[in-house]
Amino acid sequence: MIWGATFLIIQLAMQHSGPLFFVGLRFLTAGLISAVLFRRALAGMTRQDLRAGLLIGSFLFAGYGLQTYGLQTISSSQSAFITAMYVPAVPLLQWLVWRRPPSFMNLVGVALAFCGLILLAGPTSASLHMSLGEWATLLGALAVAAEIILIGHYAGKVNLRRVTTLQLLVAGILAWLLMPLAGENIPAFSWVWLSAAVGLGAASCLIQLTMNWAQKDVSPTRATLIYASEPIWAGIIGRIAGDRLPGVALFGGALIVLGVISSELKLRRRKKPSR
Repeated sequence: MIWGATFLIIQLAMQHSGPLFFVGLRFLTAGLISAVLFRRALAGMTRQDLRAGLLIGSFLFAGYGLQTYGLQTISSSQSAFITAMYVPAVPLLQWLVWRRPPSFMNLVGVALAFCGLILLAGPTSASLHMSLGEWATLLGALAVAAEIILIGHYAGKVNLRRVTTLQLLVAGILAWLLMPLAGENIPAFSWVWLSAAVGLGAASCLIQLTMNWAQKDVSPTRATLIYASEPIWAGIIGRIAGDRLPGVALFGGALIVLGVISSELKLRRRKKPSR
């Protein structure tokens, strides 16, 4: 729900700030909030906590950084459509990395959710030619899928408070370190990007902590399908702001919900009657 509410805020902030500066300030704010809240737990940092925080934080930065960069040159509709690729990417990456083939119903649920996201996003072009912004968004979607898989892999094995704090700080530091390489300067002061970054920083802290806690009991595939409800909440927030979703988009939202339900269904073979 919080994810869906951030679209309007980020679109507004990008009119006053570059993507790397904004992403860096957002996640450093989130990391500092986490460090204050969990300062006692940080003293017991282990190597596994450190490894998990560095890996998840790197993919967290890649996902948000590339998506924010892409939004500078492509529409939010195109961005939502391409970002939706992380939905089918999770079980496929699990298959490639962990050799865990998805079940038939997982694939059905992923397919339904993906189709729903396509209808909800309403892509305007079917051209195979992709711009730099589109490629950046696609790579960001793959990074999000990798982040979800890593969270599922480390959930229950590390201290979630330490890892949450570390991954947020890593994402923010990486964004600011790459600013000189990308030729991005510090923007002129604006209450818009400051309030947006601080507010989203607090939201990011809550989101990442919740993800790490919840995925101890929720599989990456199921978590991905739940995360796929983000456009539904974005549509609700947009409606409150004055947007009106067309019938096709509403049907797409229904497909996403159906995909979440379908992914949890298990087909059972009928037993042969005994003689």
